Amino acid sequence: MSAAVTLPAAKSLGSYRPFWAKRFGPAPFLPMSRVEMERLGWDSCDVIIVTGDAYVDHPSFGMAVIGRVLEAQGFRVGIIAQPDWHSADPFRALGRPNLFFGVAAGNMDSMINHYTADRKIRSDDAYTPGGAAGKRPDRATLVYTQRCQEAYKDVPVVIGGIEASLRRIAHYDYWQDKVRRSVLADSKADLLLYGNAERAIVEIAHRLARREPVEAITDVRGTAFLVRSAHAPQGFQEIDSTEVDQPGRIDEHINPYQMPEEAAASRGETCAKAEGETAPATPATAVVAMPLNGQASRKAGAVKLPPRDRTVIRLPAYEQVKSDPVLYAHASRVLHLETNPGNARALVQRHGPRDVWINPPPIPLSTAEMDVVFDLPYARSPHPAYADEQGGHDGPTKIPAWEMIRFSVNIMRGCFGGCSFCSITEHEGRIIQSRSEDSIIREIEDIRDRVKGFTGVISDLGGPTANMYRLACKSREIEAACRKPSCVFPGICPNLNTDHGPLVKLYRRARALRGVKKILIGSGLRYDLAVQSPEYVKELVQHHVGGYLKIAPEHTEAGPLGKMMKPGIGTYDRFKQMFEQYSAEAGKKQYLIPYFIAAHPGTRDEDMMNLALWLKRNGFKADQVQTFYPSPMATATAMYHSGLNPLRGIHRDARAEKVDIVRGEKRRRLHKAFLRWHDPNNWPLLRQALQEMGRADLIGNGKQHLIPRYQPATDGSYSSARRANSTPAKPSAKLAARTAPKTGTPRKGTVLTQHTGLPPRRKG
Repeated sequence: MSAAVTLPAAKSLGSYRPFWAKRFGPAPFLPMSRVEMERLGWDSCDVIIVTGDAYVDHPSFGMAVIGRVLEAQGFRVGIIAQPDWHSADPFRALGRPNLFFGVAAGNMDSMINHYTADRKIRSDDAYTPGGAAGKRPDRATLVYTQRCQEAYKDVPVVIGGIEASLRRIAHYDYWQDKVRRSVLADSKADLLLYGNAERAIVEIAHRLARREPVEAITDVRGTAFLVRSAHAPQGFQEIDSTEVDQPGRIDEHINPYQMPEEAAASRGETCAKAEGETAPATPATAVVAMPLNGQASRKAGAVKLPPRDRTVIRLPAYEQVKSDPVLYAHASRVLHLETNPGNARALVQRHGPRDVWINPPPIPLSTAEMDVVFDLPYARSPHPAYADEQGGHDGPTKIPAWEMIRFSVNIMRGCFGGCSFCSITEHEGRIIQSRSEDSIIREIEDIRDRVKGFTGVISDLGGPTANMYRLACKSREIEAACRKPSCVFPGICPNLNTDHGPLVKLYRRARALRGVKKILIGSGLRYDLAVQSPEYVKELVQHHVGGYLKIAPEHTEAGPLGKMMKPGIGTYDRFKQMFEQYSAEAGKKQYLIPYFIAAHPGTRDEDMMNLALWLKRNGFKADQVQTFYPSPMATATAMYHSGLNPLRGIHRDARAEKVDIVRGEKRRRLHKAFLRWHDPNNWPLLRQALQEMGRADLIGNGKQHLIPRYQPATDGSYSSARRANSTPAKPSAKLAARTAPKTGTPRKGTVLTQHTGLPPRRKG
C-alpha cells in the first residue's frame, strides 16, 4: 500500500455543453442505413460505430451504450454492425463520419468468440442472428480498423471494447502461442480506449468537435496512443522498470551533527560552485531507475519521488518480452499493480521505433452518472433489420445473447475479486460502480411494460457478480491508496464493507412490484462474501432461486486455488450448509450447481484426482466442463506463458515461484476426464493415469473406488450440453437399444441433468 491519496476529480458526463445536433433528438434506433438517416433528417453522422456484434439497443451491449451516451451529448451516431470485411465498401454505407470511427470487436474478444479452449472452431456465435458463425473476422479490431482507414483515410479511428482493453500492451496470444504486439501498434489506430469508456469517449468527441487534432489528445484517462520518443508528453518523470525486481535502495543513516561541507566531502564532492555556475535544470522527462517495489535507486542519499500523476513507468519493450518469458511476467505484474485509478501511474512500452503510451485508468462513474447511462432511451430490442417474417425476434433470426439478457437487469459494474483467470477486473476495474435503487426499479418497470414476451419473471438482477452491489472500502482514502489485486484474497480485507443490507432492500422492493412474479439471480455469486451476511443468504435462497443456483468454487485443492486467487473449499461447505438450511426452512427442494476449472496453471494431476474424489463423494456428475482458457492480459495467462507466479514477485533465481503448467492435448484431456470421472469414455485414460500415479487402489467396483475395472460398450464420444456447439456422434443401434429407457421414466443411473441428485426435467 502506498501513501494515502484521494481520487482526483473527474469531469461529469453532464457538464459538457451539448453539440449542436442535439436538436434532432433521440432516434428510435441508431441508424444502420442511409434510408434511416434520411428519415431522421440527417445528412451525415458525426460518429460511426463499427461492431462485430449484431446491434441490440440494450444497455448490456457496448455499441448501444456508447452510441446512446454520445447521442445524449448531441452527436449523431450511426452503427455498422457485422460488416462484410472483405472490402471497404460496407464501411462507406453511412458515408464519411464528421468526427471519427469507433471500432470494437464486440462484447467478446473475437478469438475467444471463434475458438474453444482446445483451439477448435466454434460452430455458433451467440451475438449473431440465428446464432450463425462466421459473421466477424479473426482479430476483428485489426481488420475493421484497416477497412475504416481504407474507406476514409483522413478520418480518425478510435478502438475500444473488451478486445482492445485486453490487448493494450504486448500480450501472449494463445492461438498463435506467441507474444503479439499491442493491438494499437498492429492496428495503427489513432487512439485506444480501455475499460468502460463513457467518460473518455465523451471528452474525445467534444474535443474533436472543437477541431482539436487527434494527435493532441494525449491526456485523457483510460486511453492509449502511439508516440515517438521525441514527441512524448512533456513534464513526466520516467521510472525504468524494464528489468525484474531488484533489492531496494539503501540509505545512509542520517548524522544530525554533520555539516553540509562534511557530507559533501564524504561523497568526494564540494559545496563550492564555480563562478557563474547555476543549478542544473530539471529535464522535461527525467529517468529514474525504479523497480516494481517502488524503490528509486540503490545509491545512497534521499531521492524525492515525483507525483504519481506526472510519472510514467517504462515497461520492458515488446522486443524484450516476446523472447523473454520472465520479463513478460514482470511486465504483467507491473501492469496489474497500476490499475487503481486512485494511484495508478501512466505506462509506456516500446514497440520498434514508437512507444505505446497508456494513461492511468478512468475515474469510475458515480451513482448519478450510472443512472444517466442506464436511463437513456434504449429500445431494449434488436434492430428491426433483424426481424423475422412476422416482424419479431423470436424466430430463426433470434440473437441468443439478446435472449439471455432480455429480461435481466444490470445493477452494478466492476469486481474486486481479482480472480487471476478472469478478465472482468482488467476491463471494468475493481471499484464497484452501483446504480441507485430507483434507477433499477425504473428499468424493471420498463421491462414489464415494454418488452414483448415478459411473463413476470426477471431472469437476473446482478452484474459481473450477483452480490457486490454497493460494497466498497470503508475509507475512500484507503481505497484510493490500495494496490492489492483483490479485496477478498487470501482473506476478506478488514477495510471492506460487506454489508448486504442495500441489496436485500433492493430485492424486497423489486419483487413487490406489480406484475413481477419472480426475480431470479443468474449472475455468479461470490459465496465467501455471502456467508458474511446470513440475512442475505436467507433472502436469496428463499425468494430468488429457481431450483438451481450456480456458484463457482473452481477447485477443491489449495495449490490451484492459490493461483486462481479463490477461497478454500471450506467456504463453499459453509455456504452449502446455509443454503440447505434455508431451503429446508422454506420447504423447497433446491440444488447448488458448482462449476470447476480443469487444467488451470498450478494444477497437478494429483489435484485433479482429489477433485474427482470430492465430486464422487458429493454425488456430482458434471455435464459441462470448463477448461482453462488463457485470455490476453490475465495474470493466469502470464503464469501459463512464463511458468512463474507473478503474484509472488518475479525473479531470475531460486526465489521465483515455479508454476506447474498443463500443456499438451493429452494432459489437458486427462484433467477434463477427472472432472467427468463418471463418463465411461474417460475410463481407459483414467485407468492408465491412476496406475502411473501409483493410485491403482482407486480402480475397482466398490463405492470407495473412483472408476470400475470393467469397460462397458461406449461410442467413444462426448456431446456437450451446448448442442449447437458440438456435433453429436451417432451411437450404434445395439448400444442405443441397450441404453434407451423402456418407459417414460428415465432408466436408473441415466444422467439427464447437470448433476445427479437433481430431479429429471419432465416435458409435456
